Amino acid sequence: MDSFSSPSMSSSGSQQSTEAVMEQIKTQLAQAYAQEFMETLGTKCFAKCVTKPGTSLTGSESSCISRCVERYMEATGIVSRALFSQR
Repeated sequence: MDSFSSPSMSSSGSQQSTEAVMEQIKTQLAQAYAQEFMETLGTKCFAKCVTKPGTSLTGSESSCISRCVERYMEATGIVSRALFSQR
């Protein structure tokens, strides 16, 4: 028998194990989402704000990136709240 159908595991132990696995999956999904979000954010804002890549950012490029990041995060928050309020 495999560990999921072991007769020695009580139903409460099985439930706790399932909950622990689900919590780990949620954590991994949140980390993957955060990583993808940051990569998308960086790519989009860099493409929009940095027209001539060099060894450092100009002042206008830096402030453009800051504004872009703020707007993107604000918009994502608004969309997320709208989606979750409909549930």
